[in-house]
Amino acid sequence: MLKIINGEVYDPLHGINGEVRDIYVSNGKIVSQAMDEAQVLDATGMIVMPGGVELHAHVAGPKVNAGRKMRPEDHRQIVIPRTPITRSGTGHTVPSTFATGYHFAQLGYTTVMEAAGPPLAARHVHEELNDIPILDKAFFVMMGNNYFVMKFIHEGEFGKLKDYVAWLLEATGGYVMKLINPAGVDRWKWGKNVHSLNDPADTFPVTPAQILLNLARVQQELGVPHPIHVHCNNLGNPGNAETTLQTMQVVGDLPIHITHIQFNGFGQSSKGEFRSGAVELAAYVNEHPNVTVDMGQIVFGPATTMTADGPWQYRLHQLTGNKWVNVDLEMEGGSGIVPYFYSQKNPVNAVQWTIGLEFALLMDDPWRVFLTTDHPNGGPFHAYPDIVKLLMSRDYRAEVLAGLHKRAQTHSGLKDLDREYSLYEIAIITRAGPAKVLGLRNKGHLGPGADADIAIYPKLSDPKEMLSHPRYVIKGGEMVVQDGRIVKDKPGRTFYVTPGYDRQIVETIRDDFEQYYTVCLENYPVQVDHYLPRRELVPCGAG
Repeated sequence: MLKIINGEVYDPLHGINGEVRDIYVSNGKIVSQAMDEAQVLDATGMIVMPGGVELHAHVAGPKVNAGRKMRPEDHRQIVIPRTPITRSGTGHTVPSTFATGYHFAQLGYTTVMEAAGPPLAARHVHEELNDIPILDKAFFVMMGNNYFVMKFIHEGEFGKLKDYVAWLLEATGGYVMKLINPAGVDRWKWGKNVHSLNDPADTFPVTPAQILLNLARVQQELGVPHPIHVHCNNLGNPGNAETTLQTMQVVGDLPIHITHIQFNGFGQSSKGEFRSGAVELAAYVNEHPNVTVDMGQIVFGPATTMTADGPWQYRLHQLTGNKWVNVDLEMEGGSGIVPYFYSQKNPVNAVQWTIGLEFALLMDDPWRVFLTTDHPNGGPFHAYPDIVKLLMSRDYRAEVLAGLHKRAQTHSGLKDLDREYSLYEIAIITRAGPAKVLGLRNKGHLGPGADADIAIYPKLSDPKEMLSHPRYVIKGGEMVVQDGRIVKDKPGRTFYVTPGYDRQIVETIRDDFEQYYTVCLENYPVQVDHYLPRRELVPCGAG
């Protein structure tokens, strides 16, 4: 039993905005009152928030592991020595599994989502998720270029499509339906790509628009907790903001999450110059409550770009000449990895830096925009405190903006935005909002019944300094970080879903599966007792 007293509490789900309140913990949960024998933690002069919830990062699986292998130079930058409590780990932009858990916890984060796992490699994803200490987690299942998804859409078999998606989520121990350059990665197997929502894939002549709309319908009818999580077509290309706008429009009023909006928010001037497209996109999102986004903010310095959008990664390799890895995954998609360096003096990078910030500052509703860097694509997650300061301080933004290539001021509207986020709004975009859109009812808040995941920060005038060094982090009611040090290394849980479906779908896909896959159908599903030993089933509900 634990009683946290005298802290300045920020709990947006319950409308608590900097009030001095006491928080009570029992058996790993927040409770309404304390027992007499409770241990007391005095948080006088400190900020108390729910544990951070990372909506979109790349932290586990074959793509991430390949990134670790190809970047030995990255491992030399941050080294965590072994201690009596912690294991050793390394890595700056692509940290090892151990380092990932420790770094997130040392920022006050207690939950992380792996944003793109291939179904065929689900075992690998779960093995690495299990190896990440402290954090609770889940993974998003890639299906925007899946053979059976495209086959059932092409044949007009919506019922079979819905059953297949439900089976695939269950078979992989996954949590969210992830779409990455839908139809485009399928074309990449033939060295091609799609350039509009009406260009067909090659395996079956279905378009990105058809894939988006059908899977958005499936998500709603299955009641999967989080909307389809979409990495749009034409990512990285000047003018792709128009494609992103069309992507949001094509699903109508159905829920959709556009991830790393910065990479999808590139405008193009009448002269063909690269510019921010944040104004047009934010206007649409503000008017359509069915749409949520995350920032994908870039961080100046080294990054490791990794995405299942193989054609974009090849293009980035061509543009930079940097080393490159490409992987093709049978009937499910592929991926690419390219190291990158974001420079303040590069005109494109400078404008990119403005887009994520501009979008967040233009959003009327902070419950529908979330802080991410698309780690490690836009930069490492441990830069979050600096991004928070940029959102909270107009003067700090202006100071950084003044040191960038001049196009950051002429090709973006960031310099004209006076808005400053409050600490309450920061608690929304890093905790309450992500938990809500993920359907994690026991995360992101401090009400009775919530998981006792709590971050306690010293109250300082500089938000970057304050949020970089939590005084205490409590995970499931146990102290895991104290004064910046890991004091307890404990395993986290894995969230997963099992939507209902007609079991006949397994026989429906059997012939094609046995003909085209290199594994037999019976060996495809993960064994949840083994690969998800500490699991929590999140219920699906219609609509």
